[in-house]
Formats: sequence, structure tokens, C-alpha cells
Amino acid sequence: MHLPRLDPDPTTPFPPPESARRQPDGLLAWGGDLSPTRLMRAYRSGIFPWYSQGDPILWWSPDPRTVFDTADLHLSRRFRRSLRHSDWTIHADRDFAGVVEACASTPRRGQDGTWILPEMARAYVELHRLGHAHSVEVYAGERLVGGIYGVDAGPVFCGESMFSRQSGASRLALAALCRLLAERGVRWLDAQMHTPHLAALGARQIRRSEYLSCLADREPSSSSTDWPEHCRNRVAADFG
Repeated sequence: MHLPRLDPDPTTPFPPPESARRQPDGLLAWGGDLSPTRLMRAYRSGIFPWYSQGDPILWWSPDPRTVFDTADLHLSRRFRRSLRHSDWTIHADRDFAGVVEACASTPRRGQDGTWILPEMARAYVELHRLGHAHSVEVYAGERLVGGIYGVDAGPVFCGESMFSRQSGASRLALAALCRLLAERGVRWLDAQMHTPHLAALGARQIRRSEYLSCLADREPSSSSTDWPEHCRNRVAADFG
């Protein structure tokens, strides 16, 4: 089956997500670049890049889609009790580049190496500079011990990766991000593709058509500069 190659012009529309392959699930197109214009057009169309070293840029829109309901993510009682005695603090956008770097050096479960190549890291740092990408960090004192980052696509926040240097730190970052998103009226945290680990954390699968309908509900904001204010001085005990 022919796989469409993207036009060099980053403003050229993507192929319809419904035309993505069934095997491998969601593979839609290849080529193009990682410019802010193309990336934001992708995320706002239900599409994301994912590829490995030596491959061309590959673009995906899987069906079903894996999401967290931001208002319904709950931490276990045992974990919440442990947070009451924790000295961890939670911040947003304090060290976006540090979170990306940590995620790149911590491969996803079941994978060798990382898909966060240097050019990918640079692209998301630039999206952050423009106000489109954000991170939530967990600190033990001044040490970054966990975090998550992703892209603001309006009614959906597209989570890209998370990491943990201390047990439970990424779980807390995920919970803090969901709470922050729920407070902002964002319905779903997009986790893209299903894994048993994500399901164990509370993710569920929805049809791509439902996901695309949610994206079309309202226009995304051009930037989100108020993120740090929402998380400043939050402590882990707030989630206990």
C-alpha cells in the first residue's frame, strides 16, 4: 500500500486521519519536517510524529486512541497516604528542557533506546518557547525526580512522555497534570497508543472518530502562559 509523502510546505494539509493504515495501526504518512507550524497542524488534526533513528519522520493517527479522563484520574489510597509524609514539590514549566532530556534518557517500558531523538527534543523545546508545549515536574528539594511533558491542542492535551527517578514520581506528575488540565476545562490527556502500563494507571481506549470530534469542539488557544501560576508552590501533600 502506498504511504503518502508530505509536501515540503508545512502548511499543506495532512491526509485524512481516517486513511491511516490498520497495520501498523495508525501509520498515516511520512516525510515533512518538525517545524512548529507542521507540528501544531498535526496535533490539532489528531496526528503525531513517532519514528526511530535512521527512519524518515513518520506520522500516526491510531484507532482506537488511548486517553486519560482528566477529571477521573485517582491515586490509590496507599499512594496518597505516602504523599502526606513526602517532601516532594510540584511545578509546571520550571524546567521543560530538563524533563525532555530525562524522558529521552529513560526508554519507555518494553522498548530499547528512545524515540526522542535530538531533533525531536529541539522541536518540542521550540514549541514550549512559543507557548504550545508544557511540562509538570516533581522535585525532591532541588533535584528533578519525575515529570511529564506534552502539547496543548485545546480540548485535548497530547502527552508525549514521562519519566521517574524515584518510585511514584511520574505517577504524581501524571496526576498533577490531570488535575491542572481538569481545572482548565481540558477533557482528555491523550496517551496516544495503548500499553498495559498506561491501562494500569487509568487510561482507556476511545474510537478515533470520538477523539477527532472532541478536537473539533473548539479552537485551541494560541498559547498558555498561565501554566506556572496554576502549579506554583504546590506540594505533594496536596494530593494526599
